[in-house]
Amino acid sequence: MDRIAGRTVVITGAARGIGYATAGALLARGARVVIGDRDVPRLEAAVESLAGAGPVSGHPLDVTDPASFAEFVARARTDGGGRIDVLVNNAGVMPVGHFLEQSEQAVRTAIEVNVCGVLTGSRLVLPEMVARRGGHIVNIASLAGVVPVPGQVVYAGTKFAVVGLSTAMADEFSPHGVEVSVVMPPFTATELIAGTKSTGASRPVAPEVIAGAVVGVLDRPRTHVAVPYPMRFVSPVLSMLGPRARRWLHRRMGSDRLFLDFDTAARHAYHQRAESATGVVAAPAPPTLTE
Repeated sequence: MDRIAGRTVVITGAARGIGYATAGALLARGARVVIGDRDVPRLEAAVESLAGAGPVSGHPLDVTDPASFAEFVARARTDGGGRIDVLVNNAGVMPVGHFLEQSEQAVRTAIEVNVCGVLTGSRLVLPEMVARRGGHIVNIASLAGVVPVPGQVVYAGTKFAVVGLSTAMADEFSPHGVEVSVVMPPFTATELIAGTKSTGASRPVAPEVIAGAVVGVLDRPRTHVAVPYPMRFVSPVLSMLGPRARRWLHRRMGSDRLFLDFDTAARHAYHQRAESATGVVAAPAPPTLTE
């Protein structure tokens, strides 16, 4: 049974990065894709770019606003012929740097987007999935949710939460025929790592690699998906290391300073966008003609 072709897949935060790559990969497999994003101009450009690959639509979405999320889901359900088969909770932000230097707004925004957004989206689609005993939720977390590094206190905390809630949700809803998976990418070559310097051990992967993992877990459902695959077994071991071994390993990998020492100028644009990642950003109004 093909678990993708002909299904309606909804993806949050999909105007760029992993979400956009996932939309393209699923369209290539014959899915009907509905994408959401708070950046309306970027969302419209993404839909236009993806349109040639298959049936795709997009609607504004602020995952931190339950009313906005509910409206988005309603529109997605209409686009999908009255149903949502798959929800990919992809929207996320990554604040980095010294914990005591991060603003209260940055901390709360990360929690609202990365954790509350996942919970809100799941609560909106689960009732219909439970009613028909079928459906799949895929939550995009991070390997930082298993193996945290300095400079990612807030981000790691939110992704730990996503890994935990996904695992509990998977077991709670399995008897109802609903699959829940959590995908844990490494450093990915998107705007999230702007201004950082990759090392040999932390070289970022392309968003298309993560998109492939999402496709793979829809084809073959399982709870935990680590990228690259061997990290599925390595990361739990690393998370159990004692402090001396853990800190030694971070130094060897270059991850001990990766998110503490970065180019603030190169990261400024993303930092500003991540810190205020609430509300829908509409296209600017056309200039008013005056006599």
